[in-house]
Amino acid sequence: MLRYLLLLVLACAVLATEEDVLELTDEDFSTRVQEHETMLVMFYAPWCGHCKKLKPEYAKAAGIIKDNDPPVTLAKVDCTEAGKETCNKFSVTGYPTLKIFRNGELSQDYSGPREAAGIVKYLKAQVGPSSKDLLSEEAFEDFISKDDVAVVGFFEKESDLKLAFLKVADKLREKVRFGHTSNRDLLKKGVSDGIVLYRPKHLHNKFEPDTVTYDGEAKKENIESWINREYHGLVGHRQRDNTQDFKNPLVVAYYGVDYVKNPKGTNYWRNRILKVAKSFASVFNFAISAKDDFQHELNEFGFDYVKGDKPVIFARNAKNQKFVLTDDFSMETFEKFLNNLKDDKLEPYLKSEPIPEDNDGPVKIAVAKNFDEIVTNNGQDTLIEFYAPWCGHCKKLAPVYDELGEKMKGEDVAIVKMDASNNDVPEPYEVRGFPTLYWASKDGKSNPVRYDGGRELDDFIKYIARQATNELKGWDRKGKTKKQEL
Repeated sequence: MLRYLLLLVLACAVLATEEDVLELTDEDFSTRVQEHETMLVMFYAPWCGHCKKLKPEYAKAAGIIKDNDPPVTLAKVDCTEAGKETCNKFSVTGYPTLKIFRNGELSQDYSGPREAAGIVKYLKAQVGPSSKDLLSEEAFEDFISKDDVAVVGFFEKESDLKLAFLKVADKLREKVRFGHTSNRDLLKKGVSDGIVLYRPKHLHNKFEPDTVTYDGEAKKENIESWINREYHGLVGHRQRDNTQDFKNPLVVAYYGVDYVKNPKGTNYWRNRILKVAKSFASVFNFAISAKDDFQHELNEFGFDYVKGDKPVIFARNAKNQKFVLTDDFSMETFEKFLNNLKDDKLEPYLKSEPIPEDNDGPVKIAVAKNFDEIVTNNGQDTLIEFYAPWCGHCKKLAPVYDELGEKMKGEDVAIVKMDASNNDVPEPYEVRGFPTLYWASKDGKSNPVRYDGGRELDDFIKYIARQATNELKGWDRKGKTKKQEL
């Protein structure tokens, strides 16, 4: 009975949350969207896996932000049933697609986070003024006491600095909380005409100041550059929705980062990282990340999981090469690692399968360790397929690709494949889905061209015949078979 009641309560909670998301159709979309000053609309398909993953986060966000001042409404449209015409009208070609509407008119595509807290933060930045007018000391104290960075402008009167500040606020409103004040008591405590960045209290430490004051020119681009440089501090809290802020060369410590459940333990390790990182701030960027949120990155560095409480340290240099601190973390081992990394004394980590003992087949097998030999320096035009063993489209292509390898025997063309799920893919190749194919001419290996043609045998042969540096022996430039002399 107790179990039944618990399930009933949970079901009601989910239902109540779902009710905060409006379900719109072709019949009522144009009228309902005009009723709301700001509305985020999710165009979805019920069968879409990404949509199913997003829906509970979307519903949770709707429940949080419905009472915001000013309010934001979240809605959804089923593109497979009652919302087909609306989805076509707004050129929806993939799912889920999210768009922001203001007073009934399409304003912009949504490009923010896909989890509840991130959605709420993004949308709050979309409504109201980009910089909050802090009229009292109480409002100011409340503004700078939140859990994220606050940037406050102190302006006794209108000035070029204030104008530039407000322009930056308009541009960065989705990322940064801006406030400004002309309150005389606050001006006496702060600066009469200046900008101050306040770090959140949970990130305060003795290795860097809690506040930073802007001392540059009254130029929009200078202020923006200053904010971006100072925003995360010496060792930033790198999360899934802000990874783009952290540029190479980057050193990241992965451990049980949790500022909600364990702020003291989180800062115990961060303070040790800060103490060492301070001496290398001009050389590297630093961050901490929750190991459970970045398991995919741990895998990229050869870690299936992280044992114990100590951080593991991974780094990427300016060339995007990967490096791992192989010793147990301590301030001594960390400092030694950074010195060796700075002096180029470390061997880059390469995720690679073993080099095949037998590689004489018609389709050559490339792994990370032999990529230069099999592809880059092979002296041949090369067609390479990046695949994953579990990929259905790759399995379908496999017999065609093998047959292509047989057909190209004796030609000055290499047919190659590489399991990109178990090997690092070198630059300039870029793989975002499987299979991905590239054509690399013998004289243009530094500038390979993505192959987007058909995947039948004849399609490949015609492409290779046309692109080959030297005309093929068995086919003319149009891909027609040459007559064999008797």
